[in-house]
Amino acid sequence: MAYAPSDVPAFHDLFVAQPRLTDLVLSPDGTRLIASGQVINAEGTRYVSRLWEVDPAGERESRVVGESAQGEFGAAFGGDGRLLFLSAREDGGSSQGVALWALSERGEVEQVARHPGGISAFAVAKGADVLAYTAALLPGAADAETHAGLRHDRESAMVSAVLYEGGPVRAWGTDLGPGEPHTFVLRRSDGVPVDAGSQGLAGSGDVALSPDGSLVVYTRAATGRAPDANVVVVADVATGAECRTFSRPGHQYYRPVFTGDGTGLVCQRQREETYDVEWRVTLVAFDLDSGEETDLLPEFDNWPWPGRPVPSPVAGDGTVWFTGDERGHCPVFRRDADGTVTRLTASGAYASVCVTPDGATTLYALCSTIDGPPRVVRLDAAKADQLPVSLKGLGDLGPLPGTLTEVRVEADDGFPLRAWLVLPEGASAEDPAPLVVAPHGGPQMSWSGWTWLWNPWPFAARGYAVLLPDPALSTGYGQRMQERGRGQYGGQPYRDVMALTDAALARGDLDGDRTGMAGWSYGGYLANRTATLTDRFKAIVSHAGMWNLESFPFDSDMHAYFQKIFGDPRTRRERYDSNSPHLDAAKVTTPMLIVHGGKDYRVPVGQSLGLLNDLERYGVPVRFLYFPDESHGVGAPNHVRIMYETVLNFLDHHVLGQAWQRPALL
Repeated sequence: MAYAPSDVPAFHDLFVAQPRLTDLVLSPDGTRLIASGQVINAEGTRYVSRLWEVDPAGERESRVVGESAQGEFGAAFGGDGRLLFLSAREDGGSSQGVALWALSERGEVEQVARHPGGISAFAVAKGADVLAYTAALLPGAADAETHAGLRHDRESAMVSAVLYEGGPVRAWGTDLGPGEPHTFVLRRSDGVPVDAGSQGLAGSGDVALSPDGSLVVYTRAATGRAPDANVVVVADVATGAECRTFSRPGHQYYRPVFTGDGTGLVCQRQREETYDVEWRVTLVAFDLDSGEETDLLPEFDNWPWPGRPVPSPVAGDGTVWFTGDERGHCPVFRRDADGTVTRLTASGAYASVCVTPDGATTLYALCSTIDGPPRVVRLDAAKADQLPVSLKGLGDLGPLPGTLTEVRVEADDGFPLRAWLVLPEGASAEDPAPLVVAPHGGPQMSWSGWTWLWNPWPFAARGYAVLLPDPALSTGYGQRMQERGRGQYGGQPYRDVMALTDAALARGDLDGDRTGMAGWSYGGYLANRTATLTDRFKAIVSHAGMWNLESFPFDSDMHAYFQKIFGDPRTRRERYDSNSPHLDAAKVTTPMLIVHGGKDYRVPVGQSLGLLNDLERYGVPVRFLYFPDESHGVGAPNHVRIMYETVLNFLDHHVLGQAWQRPALL
C-alpha cells in the first residue's frame, strides 16, 4: 500500500533517519573492523559522524566507538594497533578545529596531532610509527607556528578576503584558500612534523605512506595554468624532499597506494575527455627505482573507479583488488600478478575493500544494492562470482515499499540498453502505476548501487514506479558507451532514455498517461533538455541542472574541463548549438519544479535562475525550491525531508491531478 502525504512517519522520514555507512578499515592484524558513517542528531537538523566496531566473525553486534558530540570520522589503524580518527572534539575545554586522535582498546583517548585550522585527512604506515596528514599553510607561512600567527592576525583584523594568483578558486561547494593544503609527516619518536610539500590550492588529500614509513606519496592538484594534468609526488619522510614525481599531459592520477614491499605504487589514471577523445580510466603501477609506468588493465573494457585500489599487503605479491561499474552493479575484481582479472562478486555495488594481512583468504567491504543500503560484508579473496556474507551491523531500513526489476531494449544505433525499474506495491494491469523517469548525474556514472540523494524508494512509497536508466556516457558498459555519447550531452543519451522509457511503458503495470521526469546534476540537464524536446511528461523536476551551456563554462568550478569537451562557445559553437536547452526555451510547455543550492559551484545557481526566468517569460508553470546554504546536492536531513515533500507534492499535483499542497514549512 502506498504512503499518503499525511502518514506519520512517512517512508522518507524513516529513510532520512537511517544511519549511513561510508567507509571501512581493518586493523593490521586482521582482528578489528571499524565502520564509519553518519547518524542524524537529536534535533533532526544535521548528520553526525560516528564509528562502529564490527565483529569480523559476524557473531557479535556492532558497538559505537568514541561518540563525542562533534563526531569522529576518517578512521585508520596505526602501526601499533591503536585506532586513529579525526574529530573536532574538545581538548582541555576548547576545540582547536579537527585534530587527529588515538583510541586505545581500553577506551583511552589521546590527541596525536593538531594544526591551526584543522587537519583534513591522514594516512598511517603499516610497519612503522609514522603518520602523514593534510593541513593548510597560509601564504608566507613556513610552518604551523607562523601559520597560526597569520591566522590570528587575519581573525583579529576581521579579514576574510582571499587574493588568488591563479585558478582554481572554488570547488563543489567550497571557496578555496586562503590556506594551501600541504602534506606533513610525523614520526612519533621526534614529534616534529615535516612539511613534505604543497598539494596545490585544490589539493585532494590523497596521501599514503610506504609500509616501512620511509616514503610518503600524495597528489599535487592541477592549476589554472596547467588544468589537464596533476602530479604524483613521492617524498622522503625524514626530510620532506621530493624523490620522484610522475605526470602525464592530458591525464589525472588518483588514490595512489604503495605495494606491499614499498617498491612501487598503484593508482588510478584518468585520461581527460577532450573534444576528440572520450574519458578512460585504468590502473597503473609505478616502479620507484626505474620510474617506469605500467598499465595494469590494458584489456579491461570498464573502469576501475571510483574506489581506491587495494594491493596485496604481502611483499612480492602483485595481486590487486579493485571495484568498477559493470551493467548496473559495481563488483569487486581481482587482478593477479600475471594480469588475469577475475570478477569476485555476482551482484551488488562494493566499496571500501579491505584485505586480511595474509593477502590470500578474506576481504571485507561495504556492499549496497539499488534496493538495499550499505552493509558490512565478508568475501573470499579469490572465489569468482560469489555472494557476500553479511556481518552484524547497523539497523536495517526494513521492508521496502515495492520491488525491483530490469528493463532492456536496443538503442537506435543497435547498442543494448538496460535500466532498473522500481515498482510500487500493488502495481498491476488492473491498477497501473504512474512512472517517474530519473536519469542519473555524471554523466559518467551509473545506477549501480544505493544512493542517499534522489533515492527511488520514497517515490515508490508514494505509489510511483521509478525508471533508473543508464544511457550513453554511463559507466559499466565498456568504452563504446562513452564513444557513442561523446560531445552530445543532449543527443544520444536523450534518445537512449526515451527508448528505455518506451520499453518500460510497454508493460501492463505502468500507466503511460501519468508520467514525470526528475533528475539531478547531469540528470537535471537531461530533464531540462527533455523539456525542450517533448511534451510527453506531465511534470519535470530539475535539480542543479545545466540550462545555458554557453554561460556554464565561465562560472563553473569545472570551466577548463568543460571547455575541453565542448570548445570555446565564442569560436567553436557546434556542440553548444546542438545541446544547450536554453536555445529552445520557447518550446517548453511542461510544468517544471526547479531545485538548487545557493553554494553550488559545480552547476552555479545562475543556471536555474536562467531557466526560471525563461519559463516565466514564456508562461510555463514553474516553481523554484531554493536552498541558500546547500551545495550541488542536498545534505542536511531537514532539507532532504523538505525536498522529497515538495517534489512528491508537485508530482502528485501535475501527474496525478491532485490539489497542490504547499509544504507547511515553506
